Formats: sequence, structure tokens, C-alpha cells
Amino acid sequence: MENKDLNRLKVVLAEKKRTNKWLAEQLGKDPATISKWCTNNAQPNLENLVEIAKCLGVTVNDLIR
Repeated sequence: MENKDLNRLKVVLAEKKRTNKWLAEQLGKDPATISKWCTNNAQPNLENLVEIAKCLGVTVNDLIR
């Protein structure tokens, strides 16, 4: 079975011209955590998805579709 991407965080960061480091600073998270989310090796919980969406000016749906 293929490992399908569960979130679009990496794509949305690129669209918004933002970096993993910038997002880590905004959320007060370790950059390694953001990297895991961007590569879909780990997933942010719903609370973090909401905060990410606010920081990037998108909806939660934009991050997960």
C-alpha cells in the first residue's frame, strides 16, 4: 500500500512563501516537529492544525485535503 500524504502543510508553506523555521517560531514548536509534519512522518493534532491555519491565513481544510 502506498504511503499517501495526509496533510498539505509543505505545499501550503511553499504557496505562502514561508519556511518550516518561521512556522516553528510562530507556534513555539521545535523545527524538527514541523519537519515531521511537512514530510507526513507525523501528523499535527487538531488544535495544532487550527493554529497552523491561523498563522498561514488558510482554512484547516486547505491543510488536509
